[in-house]
Amino acid sequence: MKLKHLEVFHAIMLTGSVSAAARLLHVTQPAATQTLQHAELQLGYALFTRQRNRLVPTREAQALYAEVQPLMAQLERVRRLATALGRDEGTPLRILVVPSLAVKALPEALRRFRQRHPDMPVTIRTLHSREIAQAMVLQEGDIGIVYGSAPHPALHEEPIARGRLVCVSRAERPGADRRATVALDELLRSPIIRIDERDPIGTMLAEQWSRLGVAPSGGITVQTYHIALVLAEQGFGPAIVDSFTAQARQDAALHTRTLLPEIGVEVRALLPQGVRSPRPVADFIKAFKAVAEAA
Repeated sequence: MKLKHLEVFHAIMLTGSVSAAARLLHVTQPAATQTLQHAELQLGYALFTRQRNRLVPTREAQALYAEVQPLMAQLERVRRLATALGRDEGTPLRILVVPSLAVKALPEALRRFRQRHPDMPVTIRTLHSREIAQAMVLQEGDIGIVYGSAPHPALHEEPIARGRLVCVSRAERPGADRRATVALDELLRSPIIRIDERDPIGTMLAEQWSRLGVAPSGGITVQTYHIALVLAEQGFGPAIVDSFTAQARQDAALHTRTLLPEIGVEVRALLPQGVRSPRPVADFIKAFKAVAEAA
């Protein structure tokens, strides 16, 4: 099968009809029909049967689709990379950042950045750390701000700041726990709000409680630290977040305690490997470092 055969076949599997596939691919319906017929002629068997004006995939088509899906996903990544490589000068500074750092640290860093580049356009996307690494490999961003490390031969990592995991909880009642620290095994005796274990820091936290021989029971699991912070502010229980996120709290009654044993949290900038950073990128990193180190 040729690439055009695969594209039409994939589009029909996605949309369920030749006419919809043609619209998706921006070609005429006769052209899509002809391509499908040519593919079936080359293969020597039918890919679809028509039932009540609907195209129904054959058994062969279902098996083929399982292999075509990742191939088309890879093709889309190539197209995205090709588009990114053709960016014109003067286009916006593209910042990719994890959601929790976009709440407080990012706005403050942007204020500093604007002092040097008041008129430069900026685009911001919030993604999880692994998604940012993938997007940076595809050159969909000029700088990525992530938690932890994301080793990749196409990426260069630059340290931004180092923090730690903390516990945030409401302390508005008389006699509430006002200690500056709290042991992880003690905290896990009651339900807590914690980050998903698929997150890099969530993985570190899970490894830590595994070494201690304890595990959380009940509680709430979320995908971003800021959501954990908001739920803690709303009284759903203590939450484990990073110290940078804790700086974004808006409730004066929210008490912060350092987690013991201490679990370090690193914020890093991801940049294209082997490419000298433009001045605006360097200035943004400098601004973000100043904000993060002051947290």
